[in-house]
Amino acid sequence: MGFSAPLQKALVAYPPNWWVGMEAPVVELMIYAQGVGDDSVVLRNGNGNVASVTQLDSPNYLFVTLDTKHAEEGDVVLAFRDEDGSERILHYPLLSRSEGARQRKGFGPEDAIYLIAPDRFANGSTTNDNIPGYADKAARSEKGGRHGGDIQGIIEHLDYIEELGFTQIWSMPLLENAMNNYSYHGYSITDHYQIDPRYGSNDDYVALSEAASQRGIGLIMDMVLNHIGSHHIWMQDMPSADWINNGGKFVGTSHKRETLHDPHVIESDKKGFSDGWFVPTMPDLNQRNPHLANYLIQNAIWWVEYANLSGIRVDTYSYSDKDFLSQWTSRLMEEYPNLNIVGEEWSVNPAITSYWQAGSYRHDGYHSALPSVMDFPLQAAVVRAVNSEERWDAGFINLYETLATDFLYGDANNVVIFPDNHDMSRIYTQVDHDLNKWNMAMTVFLTTRGIPQVFYGTEILMQNGESDDHGIIRTDFPGGWSEDEGKNGFTGEGLNKDERWAQERVKQLLSLRKTHPQFFKGEMKHYAPDDGVYTFFRTTGNVDDGMLMVVLNKKKIVLDLGKYGSVLSGYTRLSRLRDGKTFGVGETLTLEPMSATVFVVSAESSL
Repeated sequence: MGFSAPLQKALVAYPPNWWVGMEAPVVELMIYAQGVGDDSVVLRNGNGNVASVTQLDSPNYLFVTLDTKHAEEGDVVLAFRDEDGSERILHYPLLSRSEGARQRKGFGPEDAIYLIAPDRFANGSTTNDNIPGYADKAARSEKGGRHGGDIQGIIEHLDYIEELGFTQIWSMPLLENAMNNYSYHGYSITDHYQIDPRYGSNDDYVALSEAASQRGIGLIMDMVLNHIGSHHIWMQDMPSADWINNGGKFVGTSHKRETLHDPHVIESDKKGFSDGWFVPTMPDLNQRNPHLANYLIQNAIWWVEYANLSGIRVDTYSYSDKDFLSQWTSRLMEEYPNLNIVGEEWSVNPAITSYWQAGSYRHDGYHSALPSVMDFPLQAAVVRAVNSEERWDAGFINLYETLATDFLYGDANNVVIFPDNHDMSRIYTQVDHDLNKWNMAMTVFLTTRGIPQVFYGTEILMQNGESDDHGIIRTDFPGGWSEDEGKNGFTGEGLNKDERWAQERVKQLLSLRKTHPQFFKGEMKHYAPDDGVYTFFRTTGNVDDGMLMVVLNKKKIVLDLGKYGSVLSGYTRLSRLRDGKTFGVGETLTLEPMSATVFVVSAESSL
């Protein structure tokens, strides 16, 4: 529990257990206990093999590598013998894997992700709002305080998430953040193997995974590789002097991610980006240390296996050491070849963002096995597109030109796209609280190429007004607390007309992924914007599969479908999503101003 955890004689192992039958049979245990560093290690029961033992700078850590290739399910019994002849015994569990664990299916283009700030979504159990020994107490009236949301609150509202049409949940980090204040966001981790008790327990997290799975919903864990919280035990007792960048002292990062790609770069500028800290309370990890690298790799594998995850989202991806990221992604994908992992690279330059995705062209020969990236360039382009007046250099052309750079990506249909997230103004605020603009933006994000992610509350037009404070952006979801009155986003009570309409619109758009999943696994085709109209299609190329057609327009138009003849050839009917009204492919359509219209296109044989 952060700094409050006393140093004990009892042996503690990280990871707390492992599994037999893993693709890579070797696991390195970090053993932590008073004076363990100079102990000799003896395998007592012959289950597995001790391949190596390494001590670093601290006398209280020992790194023990086990080879489990020929091991069986059951305990590995290790004796740690001190120079005085005394012994401490560790029973280390090796478990059997669940059936199909290696071949688990990760999230993909047919999915839709619901992003939750757990502290602000729903308070399922008031008994864990405050926990003895944890300084940051519940303070719902404070925008940066803990509000009491927890894992049980998510479990209790899985039906709502399912009814909206989401098939994946990404929660902001739930691991222990034993910090003095501002701990609710979860990005200052103080124990990589323990759910923060104010959210629940490890068992509760597994229960969430199981309950979600029963509804066909996968669980994506938000992982932080770049930094820890300053109250992590490592800051009191570092395993080695080089465990934390800049000698364990705060030096701020430059945030200049371009230094990793700049052919004219000065090496010190690279170091200033990668080795700098975000803030003094987030010490920056040195993943060049091979034992720390192993620790982080094994921690990720452990959570995938333990909680049956369908994917990982990696925070501040490019800030970690580049070679380590290659090693980390390669090892995860070697163990789980069908898993999906998305990295956060907050750049609106697609050349920077695409660099990290597997299969992308890279100027320097760097190897990345990262399947997906967060598409910040598209997010910025959509907002510019809907907010701008149509000109040759503004409006829908911003969206078109951004999508035209998809050749940079190894797989543009496997990037994660989003109208907003936990770190930026809500989309309703970004489009000036204009419902028509919101509809245009949401229609694009829920139908274009990629895997859509929606931040909780976006479906009911949650906003942040004039404030860009993260505590306001992450406002409590209405109805998630028993004391909430007058408005409940889960039941619809108290929602105004626009909020109810927006919620139904999200349901309607997401329903396409269940009724026509083939559209979203196929390719996207689009016409260059013309006279304030932008049109795109989602198609498998097989007429019998049907097709999706989306038209965005800013002024009232009479649209002659004949202009799309090359794409609509072989099809006969268009069915409008919002009301089911059908049109022939030879008809003209009257479209109201500032509208986003979705059609399911079919041939006679597929009706």
